[in-house]
Amino acid sequence: MRSLFVASLPLLFAAPLAAKDGLGVFGDWGAFRDASVPRCYAISSPIPDRGATNRGAYASVGTWPRQRIRGQVYFKLSRPAPSKSATLRIGRQSFALRSEGDGAWARDAKMDAAIVSAMRSASEMTVRSRGPDGRSYSATYRLGGAASALDAATLACARRK
Repeated sequence: MRSLFVASLPLLFAAPLAAKDGLGVFGDWGAFRDASVPRCYAISSPIPDRGATNRGAYASVGTWPRQRIRGQVYFKLSRPAPSKSATLRIGRQSFALRSEGDGAWARDAKMDAAIVSAMRSASEMTVRSRGPDGRSYSATYRLGGAASALDAATLACARRK
C-alpha cells in the first residue's frame, strides 16, 4: 500500500503542493515545506474506498512560524458538510470538529494538540460528516508514519524562522 501512496502522491496533491519542497514520505504521510509563505505541513490521503467517494479528501497538520501557529489540524472533506460539524475518531477518543463547506478543523489550539497527541499513538483515524443529501460519509486515514512526518514538518519550519 505504501508504494501506491508514494506513486499517487504527486497526482493527489498537485495543486496544494505546487512549488513546495518535499521533506520526505513516512509510511502513509508526506511532509512538505513552502518557504514562500512560510509554512510546513504533514499530509495524507484517506484509505481508498470502492465508490471513490473520498476523491479529493486529505488530512493535514500545519505549522506557520510567522503566525506562531503550530500543529493545526485540517481535513479537506470529499464533499460539503452542511451540518456545520464533523466528528473525528482516533482510537477511543472522539473530537467534535468545526466544519464549513468542505473543510473541517479543531475548535481551538488545545484540541489541535490533543488530536496530534492521539495521532502519535494510534494506527488510524476516521472523520465522519453528512453530505448535502443528508447521508453520512467518512474517510479513514492510516497513521503509520504520521509522527515522523509531523516531526519533519515541525523541524523544517523551526529552522527557517
